[in-house]
Amino acid sequence: MTRMKMKSLNQESWTWEKREGFPRVDIVTYDDPGHFLFDTTSLQLPTTHDLSGKLRNLNAVELMCWQCGSWFHESCISYQLGKLVPFMLNYSFTCKTCSSTGVETFRKTQAQLRDMCITALANLQHGNKDNRGNTMFSLQRDVIPFLEQNWEALTTAARRSTQSWHTTLQRMLMKEVDAYFTVEETGESGEPTQHHPFFGLLTSDLTLIRPIVDAPAQQQQSGKGRGAKRKMPETTAGNKKARGDMPAPKLHGYPVDHPFNKDGYRYILAEPDPHAPFRQEFDDSNDWAGKPIPGWLYRALSPGAVLLALHDRAPQLRTADDRLAVTGDKGYCLIRATHGVSRGVWYWECTIDEQPEGSHTLFHESRGKHYFEGGFGEGDVLGIMIDLPEKNPVSQFPPTYKDKPLVKFRSHLYYEDKDDVPEALKNLKPLNGVDVRNGKCCGEAFQNIYGGTYYPGVSLYRNITLSVNFGPDFKHPPASYEYRGMHERCEESMVERTLADMTYLVENEGKLRLDVFT
Repeated sequence: MTRMKMKSLNQESWTWEKREGFPRVDIVTYDDPGHFLFDTTSLQLPTTHDLSGKLRNLNAVELMCWQCGSWFHESCISYQLGKLVPFMLNYSFTCKTCSSTGVETFRKTQAQLRDMCITALANLQHGNKDNRGNTMFSLQRDVIPFLEQNWEALTTAARRSTQSWHTTLQRMLMKEVDAYFTVEETGESGEPTQHHPFFGLLTSDLTLIRPIVDAPAQQQQSGKGRGAKRKMPETTAGNKKARGDMPAPKLHGYPVDHPFNKDGYRYILAEPDPHAPFRQEFDDSNDWAGKPIPGWLYRALSPGAVLLALHDRAPQLRTADDRLAVTGDKGYCLIRATHGVSRGVWYWECTIDEQPEGSHTLFHESRGKHYFEGGFGEGDVLGIMIDLPEKNPVSQFPPTYKDKPLVKFRSHLYYEDKDDVPEALKNLKPLNGVDVRNGKCCGEAFQNIYGGTYYPGVSLYRNITLSVNFGPDFKHPPASYEYRGMHERCEESMVERTLADMTYLVENEGKLRLDVFT
């Protein structure tokens, strides 16, 4: 890894880092991200920042993560950004790696006229690159029409009802000449024409344009990786600890506001599929506003760890921030894990952390098949093992959902899948489960269960608190069995889902077209 220190024209300190094994994928950080910097002599920034390895594409919208400084193409971001234009400055974006929730966050802020003009001139300059490299543009003929045409994309402020802002705009541009802009007030004859004045950017290198970061507001968040090491300006005096200095817990990659699986419908979080055909054409087109998005352009998001599912549970349950513990509420409630199994021997553990008075009850007075003498209590560790035959009729490939409709909820897209319970019951075929308490086998809980995909799950009554352990460090691993911890299911599931997605795209090659989608 090589590092160099350089100074830009306005004496801000930059660091350039080249990561070994990633050719042409460089990352730039700087000590003060709250300034817009130009340097056309001593500092040459790299042109490839996207962590997917793609080259920067100045023709499309790209966002820079405020923490790690990496650039991301709009097509690589699962967050629904709304209408944007390239070279925007007035936003705050956090990538999946740096986000405390594991999903991207985006917020567009109200832009100053200076920032809007920088964006406008950058787009005009880039769009005119084939026309003799013109870098000067008329305020009345070029800049103002661009701002009026893209006002909603540029800022959150309401449109101006009068044209008095044109004069304010010109005064601002003249004030910022030699700092951000250049000006041409007269023509070759020495007299101004009807289109004067002309304005341009101080630099011709558009890769130097980067967002205005609201650093003080962002300091209170806890970052991960290189972005967390950057020294930020001090905002508190003395040794007094600010309320926001406590590190934010890791929430493991799922939107806080999300739809629940209910009423026969299931919702699966989706992300852009970079392998889908016509992906770039869809991103560059403006004809899809208000229209349904083809499902095959996206793919189901594969969780990065086996955790308790937030979307498929009783909504009154309270899950811990790490999604490895849950507290009940009121009556009987159920929550399951994010990953299921359909073949093989798998093991996981559940610990009863708190069992307040009345949080357990006799379910009924009938006497059926007796399972375990003594029941379970606070402090017990319950080990659950399931043994499924390799000839399970369930396909090894998970459903891709690429043929399902996409619905938008809180700026994220979800596949909507309707359960067909009667049809599923017809296809059930009989296929053992073993419980272990504190290292002692309790016997088989179920036999001759139906073939299918089984998810770890817990049912709670009132305010009992349970924690789950999907591995690899089990408290009471069963020594007399060959098994796999549920944690291994995560990587295996990613491989299966990737193969399923690629199989769908290959089988439907030639059929997936934007011009025939309705």
